[in-house]
Amino acid sequence: MKHAHLIYLAIFCSFCWAASCKKNTSPANPTDSKKTYTWQTFCMGADLSYVNAIENAGGQYKLNGQVADVFTLLEQHGTNTIRVRLWHNPTWQNGLNGGFVFNNLADVTKTIQRAKAAGMAVNLDLHYSDTWADPAHQNVPTAWRNLNVSTLKDSIYNYTLFVLQTLSAKNLTPEMIQIGNETNGGMCWPVGEVQTNGWNNFAVLLNAGIKAVRDFSVNSTIKPKIILHQAQIQTASAWVTKIVQAGVTDFDILGLSHYYKWSTTNSMQAITDSVAKLKLQTGKQIMVVETAFPFTNAGADNYQNIFYESSGIINGYPVTMDGQFSYYKDLTNAVWKGGGSGVMIWEPAWITSSLKDSWGTGSSWENNTFFDYSNNLHKGINFMTATYPY
Repeated sequence: MKHAHLIYLAIFCSFCWAASCKKNTSPANPTDSKKTYTWQTFCMGADLSYVNAIENAGGQYKLNGQVADVFTLLEQHGTNTIRVRLWHNPTWQNGLNGGFVFNNLADVTKTIQRAKAAGMAVNLDLHYSDTWADPAHQNVPTAWRNLNVSTLKDSIYNYTLFVLQTLSAKNLTPEMIQIGNETNGGMCWPVGEVQTNGWNNFAVLLNAGIKAVRDFSVNSTIKPKIILHQAQIQTASAWVTKIVQAGVTDFDILGLSHYYKWSTTNSMQAITDSVAKLKLQTGKQIMVVETAFPFTNAGADNYQNIFYESSGIINGYPVTMDGQFSYYKDLTNAVWKGGGSGVMIWEPAWITSSLKDSWGTGSSWENNTFFDYSNNLHKGINFMTATYPY
């Protein structure tokens, strides 16, 4: 997901977070009775791509007031999979954070080390761009600019193989790997842009990344499952039909984004039905690899939040910690009942800090995290240890 393309709403309605803190907002204690799942059974995922940068900028994570390692903390509360995005060469960050660069290979390597040390699987999200890739933006890396499709195909293959070999040398091979992020309209534009060049170029590029993973896997104990990622459930069937017709068939998982603001498939029954139909259509595993829900409309800093609901109610779910928990629980149940294989929350640890990006300082997402504005883990995460299906 990339927040540069999100619609900034004109009205900002602030809920009173302080009042909600008077209630019991703490998550279940790690020693309490709970249900846990392996990632092979069902991925209970969290995208923690920003965490290293947040901590470098002074951010801390807590449980009941005590500073804790966020990877260990989430694992103790049911998270079994960490998602992390990788940019090719994000030089746009130069000078932003005192020399610290997030989401390059060095930073991603650290994230994977921390995830595996905490006992979690990894979904490595290759953007094949120097910056955010999403339905509206799929800019080819600067180093690959002006390449024709044949040369670009080779670059994608070699880069994908290099990343996996680099991680493997450190015993950090990811369990899953995304060949692109929200690639509704293709990847590595303009060469791989569907609107400009049709589906064939896009298919050539996807297959290059796929082949690199399969070639790597021949001699790897861990054989990463390949995820192709399409944003929004309502367009997934048509999209996967097009890529299959163009010759892209060798993948393991169809990954979906599901954000209520941009989805026309919002009832839980409709989600269950859609997941079941996609599984039948593709013969692949189906996962929601990005989703979010706010626990408040208030902000913790001056960086405008970009994903909230001024009415305070979203499809019957209140914008509260209890509402976040209930929404995620029902969404997970809906995906499970449709035969899906996972739900991953997008950036549930993007708390405020002195971190700078291209648009501001702090966080434009802190109201969607699993952490209150004292940086304590709250009850929203408890959906990961609920019993499914129900």
